[in-house]
Amino acid sequence: MSQTDARTERSILIFAIWAVLGLFGLCVFLEGLKADWWALSAAGVLSIVLAFVAHIVVNGIFDTGFTQGEAALGIGAYGVLGLIFVVSAVGGDMTMADYYSGLTLFGVLAAGFLAYLFTRHGLRGAFSRFHIKPGDGSEEHA
Repeated sequence: MSQTDARTERSILIFAIWAVLGLFGLCVFLEGLKADWWALSAAGVLSIVLAFVAHIVVNGIFDTGFTQGEAALGIGAYGVLGLIFVVSAVGGDMTMADYYSGLTLFGVLAAGFLAYLFTRHGLRGAFSRFHIKPGDGSEEHA
């Protein structure tokens, strides 16, 4: 199998995983918010976590990591959803179930992201992915 075929197969698998598990989880999560039922929202979060785990498994099978686009999309979506949650909490009339649902979503996703970094790169490697050492040539000097 050529490199292009493997990349295409991986992309199709990732798309299928998120189209099924990710969107299903989002729908269940939103239905839990609408019904004001934390347990239903938590089931949606579980489905989203399963999609994330399946994505990691596919990455392992194809011996790749997350692409830059996937990482940017994930971090960007997390940030936008976090902003919406904060604005809703400050200005909206959220119930306690809505608060717990949002905190569950963001807490579980943040913990999962950290667990992925620590298991993939180790504690030191995960820290050095974000930390830029002064004087190593990776920063611009004025």
